[in-house]
Amino acid sequence: MGYPKPHPFVHERCQKVAVVAGVVAIPSIVASMRIEIFSDVICPWCFIGKRRFETAISRLRDRGVDVQVDYVFRPFQLDPTAPTDSPTPAKDAYAKKFGGPERATEILDHVTSVAAQDNITFNMDIAVRANTFLAHRLLSYALKHNGAEAQIMLKELIMDAYFTNGKNIGDTEVLADCAESAGISRQDALTFLASDALVDEVQAEIAEASEFGVTAVPTFIINGQWSVPGAQDVEMFERIIERILERA
Repeated sequence: MGYPKPHPFVHERCQKVAVVAGVVAIPSIVASMRIEIFSDVICPWCFIGKRRFETAISRLRDRGVDVQVDYVFRPFQLDPTAPTDSPTPAKDAYAKKFGGPERATEILDHVTSVAAQDNITFNMDIAVRANTFLAHRLLSYALKHNGAEAQIMLKELIMDAYFTNGKNIGDTEVLADCAESAGISRQDALTFLASDALVDEVQAEIAEASEFGVTAVPTFIINGQWSVPGAQDVEMFERIIERILERA
């Protein structure tokens, strides 16, 4: 399986202790900086959180802080019941979930504005909602066969396809295009997506999220010890990482 094995605390169900606002610590002794990010490719805050997290790391390094971070993405589905063969306008899905078109427009306008502040373009008027399981399988494949760097790039490309370009990220051809842009063989991606490879593994990963205590995304699990929920602002991510480095 492409993702790292679950940390011991998942099964021991250690008591969680609040440390600072929005951050939870799970007592442990860990020296390295290893981060697993639970997210979904159609979650706007996951895209925003990814960008802010990466900006925080870049800023720390620019300040001369020795930040050695290995991070990977783990699967979470906001709507596992979404159809696999009939994508619908994302704005319709928001209207259904949040009580009508007017409220949906307010929410989408807000996240679009927030995303723009982090240099991300959301075109939610053309976005189409599809089941994300295939995308998560491909991300797992990328991590397993091409490494974390390729997975990170693929994650960005899939989110960009959905949020910016209005692509159906439940379509194998669209996903294969993203894979190719991430340096992964397009034909290998298509062959993989047409198979049943990693289906059971990714299903197990998604089910495992609840054992980590993940109920919303994004959630950042740092060293199997710290749980950081939500798209924190850049400064908060910097403070969290610095504090963990000091403790390590």
